[in-house]
Amino acid sequence: MRNGVPSPGPVIRTVLGDIEPARAGHTQPHEHVLSDMSAIIKPWGVGHVSAAHAVADAPGGGVEPELSVTARRLAEQPVELANYDAIRREVLNLDNLRLTSEDDAIAELELYRRAGGGCVVDSSPIGMGRDPIGLARVSRSTGVHIVMGSGYYSRQYHPTGLDQVSEAAISAEIVSDLTEGAGSTEVRAGIIGEIGLSWPPHPTELKVLRAACQAQVATGAALQIHPGRDPRAPIEAMAVVEKYGADPGRTIMSHVDRTLWAPEDLTALAETGCYLELDLFGQESSYYAFNPDARRPNDRTRIEWLATLTDQGFGAKLLVSQDICQKVYLRKYGGPGYGHVLANVIPLMRRMGFTATDVRRLTVENPAAALSLERMNR
Repeated sequence: MRNGVPSPGPVIRTVLGDIEPARAGHTQPHEHVLSDMSAIIKPWGVGHVSAAHAVADAPGGGVEPELSVTARRLAEQPVELANYDAIRREVLNLDNLRLTSEDDAIAELELYRRAGGGCVVDSSPIGMGRDPIGLARVSRSTGVHIVMGSGYYSRQYHPTGLDQVSEAAISAEIVSDLTEGAGSTEVRAGIIGEIGLSWPPHPTELKVLRAACQAQVATGAALQIHPGRDPRAPIEAMAVVEKYGADPGRTIMSHVDRTLWAPEDLTALAETGCYLELDLFGQESSYYAFNPDARRPNDRTRIEWLATLTDQGFGAKLLVSQDICQKVYLRKYGGPGYGHVLANVIPLMRRMGFTATDVRRLTVENPAAALSLERMNR
């Protein structure tokens, strides 16, 4: 609705209101602007941390169930040049996992805007420090359109008692976030997700996914899924989507570039009709704390996968992003910043044979189509 008049066509719902999809421009559909992922490091007395339930879905056993004294010391340090490499590899650092500074967010998104960015999705759901009012301030200050997420992340981030909340109540909460406003605010979400799943999925996570499917049916909003860290996870999640009546074509499977390593698995997922989101551009490392057995590609390999999937006829269902959720990936701390796709990936795509039309489809047209809302309460 614009000035009290229902919008005549599809819109993208941002934290400052609805916009026409054509106004979004270059869009990165999976980022975190204001978020706090430090819940993965469980408190153990004042000034101490452990990871008793840090990561339990990695096939290779994941992170140690308890942090050593050395690891605890690293977890408590501020991010700085001397520990940057260790934190980038180990991840479990309280300061690193907290993107809580609006000043930093404004500075980083201003750089993104200057590089040509128009819109980002903040995929932080409830439990990750989602900040509707803060996101609105950042968007207003930078001129970057921000789409806010809704729902719940994986079990480490669930509020106490969520296992007792009914599926219908969770679905109603998501719908309200999208149509009325998040919590006590009037700032509305524009996407369902990212809905977090572990491997194997926890029963409460599956309940949340079913509720998210119901909300997707009710609103038509895109459903963004964070799959467990196992190659079987995306297809199993899509089976739930189909079983509970959600639209596979309005579903975004995140993090496929850390989950699927075989070309045939990428093709099989694409055949379900969902969007395949390669959203870890700029994160190039063989050392992945959340799953030591994962084979994470570099950006050139990601682009090769995009080319193969495009040749197979799935070009309209591909999305690219960076999933910045740690300080080490911000420009201020020596990382690539939100503008990495614009500054580095797109030129590499062009050198590797992508046309300007191909790039526009990946970075402008596909995310606009995924985020567009047709029938939801305006």
